Amino acid sequence: MARQAVAIYTKGTKAWFEDDNEAWISATCISDETNADRVRIVFEGDANGEEYIFEADLDNLEKPHESTLPPLRNPSSIESTDDLTNLSYLNDPSVLYAIRSRYAEHSIYTYSGIVLIAVNPFDVVDLYGPHLVQQYSCRSRADLPPHLFAIAEEAYRCMMEKQTDQTIIVSGESGAGKTVSAKYIMRYFATADDQASGQLNIKDDHEMTQVERQVLATNPIMEAFGNAKTTRNDNSSRFGKYIEIQFDHGRNIIGAKFRTYLLERSRLIFQPPTERNYHIFYQLCAGLSDNDRETLAIGDYITFKYLNAGGVGEIPGVNDAQEFDATRHALSTIGIVEGRQANIFTILAALLHLGNLEITGRNDAMLLDNDSALQNVTRLLQINPAGFSKWITRKQIITRSEKIVTKLTPVQAHLVKDSVAKYIYASLFQWLVNNINETVSCARPEEIANFIGVLDIYGFEHFEKNSFEQFCINYANEKLQQQFNQHIFKLEQEEYIHEKINWTFIDFTDNQKCIDLIEGRLGILALLDEESRLPGGTDQGFCQKLYSHFDNEAQKDCFQKPRFSNTAFIVGHYAHDVEYESQNFLDKNRDSVPDEQVALLRNSNSEFLKEVLEKSSQMHPLPEQTGNKKRLSDNAKRPTLGSIFKQSLVGLMDTISMTNVHYIRCIKPNEEKAAWKFEPNMVLSQLRACGVLETIRISCTGYPSRWTFAEFADRYYILMSSDQWNVGVKDLCTAILSKFVDDTSQYQIGLSKIFFRSGQLAYLDKLRSDHFNACATLLQKQIRRFICRQRYLRLRYLVIQLQCITRQWIAKRQLQHLREEKAAVVIQTSWRRYHARQAFLAQLRWIILLQAAIRRHQTRKVFLNERQHFAALRIQKIVRGWLVRRWYKRQMSHIIMLQACLRRRLATKQLMMLKSEARSMNHLKDVSYKLENKVVELTQVMTGLKSENKVLVDKTAQLQVELNSWKDKYQKLQEQHKALESSHKELLLAEAAWKADSVEKEALARKHESSVAKMKDQEKEIQRLKQHPSQQEESGKTKLPTIDTTTDTTAATWRMLEMQREISKLKAQLVRATAGQSLPPPSPYRPAEAFGSLREPAKGEEIEMATIGQIRSRSLSDLSATRRRQHSISEMVFRPKFFGRLFKPVFLSKLRGTSISRNSLHSKTEHSAEEIDRILREEKALQAEVIEGLIETLAIPSPTMDYPSSPKEVFFPAHLINLCAVQMWNMGYVQESWRFLFAIIQSIQKHCLSFHGEHAIIPCVFWLSNVHELLSLIVLSEHELEKEVQQHALDGQRPIGWHEFEKLIRTVKYELHCLEDNLCHSLLCELKNTLSKMIISAIIDSQSLPGFVISERGRFINKLLSVSSQPSYEVDDILKLMDKVWCAVKSYYVEETIIAQIWSELLQLIGVTAFNDLLMRKNFSSWKRAMQIQYNISRVEEWCKSHDIPGGTPQFEYLMQATKLLQLKKATVQDIDNIYDICWILTPMQIQKLVSQYHAADYETAVKPEILRTVASRVINSEKNSSSQLDTVPLGDMIQPYKVPPPRAIQPQNYLPEWVIYRIYLFRHSTLFF
Repeated sequence: MARQAVAIYTKGTKAWFEDDNEAWISATCISDETNADRVRIVFEGDANGEEYIFEADLDNLEKPHESTLPPLRNPSSIESTDDLTNLSYLNDPSVLYAIRSRYAEHSIYTYSGIVLIAVNPFDVVDLYGPHLVQQYSCRSRADLPPHLFAIAEEAYRCMMEKQTDQTIIVSGESGAGKTVSAKYIMRYFATADDQASGQLNIKDDHEMTQVERQVLATNPIMEAFGNAKTTRNDNSSRFGKYIEIQFDHGRNIIGAKFRTYLLERSRLIFQPPTERNYHIFYQLCAGLSDNDRETLAIGDYITFKYLNAGGVGEIPGVNDAQEFDATRHALSTIGIVEGRQANIFTILAALLHLGNLEITGRNDAMLLDNDSALQNVTRLLQINPAGFSKWITRKQIITRSEKIVTKLTPVQAHLVKDSVAKYIYASLFQWLVNNINETVSCARPEEIANFIGVLDIYGFEHFEKNSFEQFCINYANEKLQQQFNQHIFKLEQEEYIHEKINWTFIDFTDNQKCIDLIEGRLGILALLDEESRLPGGTDQGFCQKLYSHFDNEAQKDCFQKPRFSNTAFIVGHYAHDVEYESQNFLDKNRDSVPDEQVALLRNSNSEFLKEVLEKSSQMHPLPEQTGNKKRLSDNAKRPTLGSIFKQSLVGLMDTISMTNVHYIRCIKPNEEKAAWKFEPNMVLSQLRACGVLETIRISCTGYPSRWTFAEFADRYYILMSSDQWNVGVKDLCTAILSKFVDDTSQYQIGLSKIFFRSGQLAYLDKLRSDHFNACATLLQKQIRRFICRQRYLRLRYLVIQLQCITRQWIAKRQLQHLREEKAAVVIQTSWRRYHARQAFLAQLRWIILLQAAIRRHQTRKVFLNERQHFAALRIQKIVRGWLVRRWYKRQMSHIIMLQACLRRRLATKQLMMLKSEARSMNHLKDVSYKLENKVVELTQVMTGLKSENKVLVDKTAQLQVELNSWKDKYQKLQEQHKALESSHKELLLAEAAWKADSVEKEALARKHESSVAKMKDQEKEIQRLKQHPSQQEESGKTKLPTIDTTTDTTAATWRMLEMQREISKLKAQLVRATAGQSLPPPSPYRPAEAFGSLREPAKGEEIEMATIGQIRSRSLSDLSATRRRQHSISEMVFRPKFFGRLFKPVFLSKLRGTSISRNSLHSKTEHSAEEIDRILREEKALQAEVIEGLIETLAIPSPTMDYPSSPKEVFFPAHLINLCAVQMWNMGYVQESWRFLFAIIQSIQKHCLSFHGEHAIIPCVFWLSNVHELLSLIVLSEHELEKEVQQHALDGQRPIGWHEFEKLIRTVKYELHCLEDNLCHSLLCELKNTLSKMIISAIIDSQSLPGFVISERGRFINKLLSVSSQPSYEVDDILKLMDKVWCAVKSYYVEETIIAQIWSELLQLIGVTAFNDLLMRKNFSSWKRAMQIQYNISRVEEWCKSHDIPGGTPQFEYLMQATKLLQLKKATVQDIDNIYDICWILTPMQIQKLVSQYHAADYETAVKPEILRTVASRVINSEKNSSSQLDTVPLGDMIQPYKVPPPRAIQPQNYLPEWVIYRIYLFRHSTLFF
């Protein structure tokens, strides 16, 4: 056996050696020598290079307690494992190095079997957010990295499955993080809501129940009143607590119950340097208002002796004022009203003033009456000042016959004062705990199904000076360690029994002897109580009793007397020997307050103080007295603190023993509270103190290594030949063990596992490594032979190729020479030919040039001669013309001169005559009179012309207005004509589909053409009327055309008749206007009249006021023809029962094929209008029919992109609902319309919310688009009505009822907005819930890329077992869902903004969920997995690009860069720098997480520890408070609030799909048949 163990230590093997600074240091074996009976192994330190030599005899190695071999170091691939039990070599240095390595990687949690080890980082880390709660919910702890949430989830699942109570024990020394861990465990239970679906939803503050909020509110209260700053921890719990979180049968939190242990009362009166009192006092000083400060006489903390003893009053990074507000809010949450809070703060203030009492005197204590502190204490506590002052400085001794009062010394008086303060504070603390239990705990025990207890208990403490508190703490840890050892032992034995292996009971160190020493009948606590009850008992006497009872050979392992002290004793605890100073043991154990002070306090006028003390006394009642017994002394009456603690501890252990226990061990890595600093020796001592190393030792004594058959075969099958691989897995494992392990006692084969003794796996790993080395050597030999032969063949081939090339080169040179000779001859021949030809061409060019020059000269001479001749002719022509013009001008000037002279002579004569006449006066008067008469006549003429002009202008303007309105009517008539043509075509198509009668179709076409011809004649008549207004009246009376109707144009004919009546009215008005008649203005229908309101009459004016009832009673023929045209009742058909009854005459004529004349049509239309009014009054019937037909039983058109539905076919429900609403408004049914629309809104929401999963896509998308269409129609109708009201308003005043109508419209629009929001929210929630179930399986687990498939079990074992594990969802499933959504939103014409929001949320959900899951996966991340994930994401991105969906790539950027990181090299620091450059979007914490969790394959080299430390250092230097995970996408809510798109630009349509019309047709025919 020894030789087998020594055989492992070969060259290159790494082992551990003890070191003073680093605890253990790694070294590598450089040589080993094994003789017949002695072994010598030489190691070299990996860090310091020192030499370590191990020498021992082989015989001594066989003995269990003799020299042992150095502990082996694990392979680097598993050194940082998250579970210490997975280590091949399970020893102290390996455990320490694994925790240290993970801590350097910022992984503060590590499993050790059932124990979770938590190392305090002393830094703010993002490890407890809602996203992590969601990650760990409903997940096995083996699937995710270690975390306290995994322990909490495991406890919760055990409670649900096994129906048993659970306990989570959180232990550790002060500053290790116990309080924070317990707080986050409680928060996990309170914020996690387990649903029936199996998925845990995260609650926010509004979704929590009152009980859950109260449970969380207890944390700040208990921290304020029970925690303080110490040298080791800024928020150290100075008491132990056990919290029972109570669950009902539905596994909901219904309450909580608190138990507290050993409150450190002495901290109230004294604090060591750099420490503080309890937080609540500093919060009180910082957070009170000015009025409360004045009332309680509270100042700065430095003024109180109970607060300034430690010299520190503030904690860096903590605002006491804000903490005080949080404490007050927490008190209010648990039901303590402000009045009670004021009472609590009053007592706390009194305690502070009590510490400031000035006790003077030398021998006798004195207390001044005018002491302000005394006055404040008595005032706040409402007690008698004289009595209180008296019993502070005096004491009373009661004898059988009298009472003796003696004075106290100042020291004794201070002790009495401090004991009163501790008594009041302890009572107040206990009252708070009782109040919390009464408020938070479930009032009905029968409703409590199970509970989960969280024990936040102090860890093992060992200081330079240890007192009574440390003794009690270590006593509690002894009990807990015993329970822990028994639990571990029990689990080990249960597994052995379950696997049915041969085993013997494991021997482990039992600390029962130490426990008996403390709590035995004559133990330390019993002797302490005995000495405490003696009137003259002293600490020295207590020590002497201990020496006399336990300082002997039988107790030497548990008790020792110090060598240099008579007032101390040493107890040998399981973790360490601790020396306790007995000073103040008796005082702390008695914890007594004078009866006079107790009576004085209980007689206080403060009801709250009396209640507090009464509750405290009920918790620890005095023993009952009988008449037969003697009167007990005061000290004997009261239970001691030690006995109380013992009883509570026994009760705690009984509770824990009846529950299933989970363990969390908190470790403090350094004394300085420095972030991410690790002190190995300190951590190793804590691992030993918390029992982790003891657990490992217990495991090592049995079978610490346990492998399933599949795991063992997958790792060691290579040791066997391949022809033996085809046997069963268990047979293969048995064959391997029988061949390579001779000693069968070193392993046991169970039902499903193989159990190995310590060191056996290391031996098998060595055999496996040797086999791989042999295979590698064989491969190297064959590869080297292959390389040499390939080199020879390559050289031979190169020589042959070189010879061929040389011969080829020589042949080419000879060929080139021959080609050059032949080329020279050819060149000479060509040159000679070229030279001769050039000479010939030169002579030819010279001759041609000479001929051209001669010909040019001759031609030029001819040209010059001709030009001279032409110039002479032109000069002659110009001269002759000039001479003629000169003669003409001279003749004209002579004639003009002659005429001027003659005219001047005649004018002179006339002037002389006029001058002679002007000298006569009579002549002047006659002229003046004539002029005046002429002016008067002209003025009268002008006045008449102006009046005539004005009359003509007025007539012209009036005629122009009439003509303009007539033109508008004509234009509308043309538009109606076009609409009639389109509707006529649709009706023709419908008739063709129904009857397929081509003959009848042609007849209808001919009739339609005749109708069109008559329409054209009518247009000509209108033109003629425009030209001849005087003949319009006769034309209107004699030439009113009639149009024969057909079965398919009945509704169009009705509209034409209405238009004809309007034209007739306009003609008559135009004729009367032309004839000079005074006509009243036309009175079209005014929407304001529908609301029963008119403006108030002006002075001297009488106007008839119409009420709503009067307006409703008017004939429907007074309605505007335009309204009846826009809301055609002939197309308002949907439900056979209602709409068929409403418009039966018209549609019966259609279906039967009969023709209707103009008069009969008019009467039937009037009858139908009256029927509409009657039906609209039947409100309930209308609502029921519309809801049933348009919503509940509506056959929604299937979304398809091959044959998409038209907008009319999609939006016809919205248009029909709007048609009903507008008809109600026109008839004055305002309130009825509101009830109708509200019922429609509720029905749509209820109908859509009734669908779940993928079934909700079509109805939600369809009605989302239709609701927005309805909203757009409502807005359009509002604008039209408002425009008409403004046009017909009297003196600019709107009707009185219009305000109510506007209010109704606003309400309807708001409700439609809310309905859109709800439908979009419901759609997204259902899509997210459906998609969230696919993402992990399809994106992360799916392996669609062939050639890179990774098996969880290994290729060998999968092939052997023929197991194939396929994920439940593939990427195709996600793409199918996305196709369905895309097809729906496109087919139903959803707005682009809504589509963008839907895709943004869905794609973000895919990217964030997949990235967060990849980040939390354990033993999963590898380069092959990265390629599979990258391929899956690329398929989704390609789908987004093919469907023109923007934003796909940015949503997946985090995941894509994470896959790149996993594929990049990570061997050197330069590689890490490249990763940071390439993966720029990832934070350093995310990079560190991915690198540290990289799972290297067997053929890969694991990431080196120095690389991991480099990555972790970047996290510390760059971002300390960043989160590793992305913010989760809420499944039950939208990321961005829904924004209602603007209304659509639409017009009301009266359209019914063909299948609806066919449905009515079948209903009508079935009715006629029956």
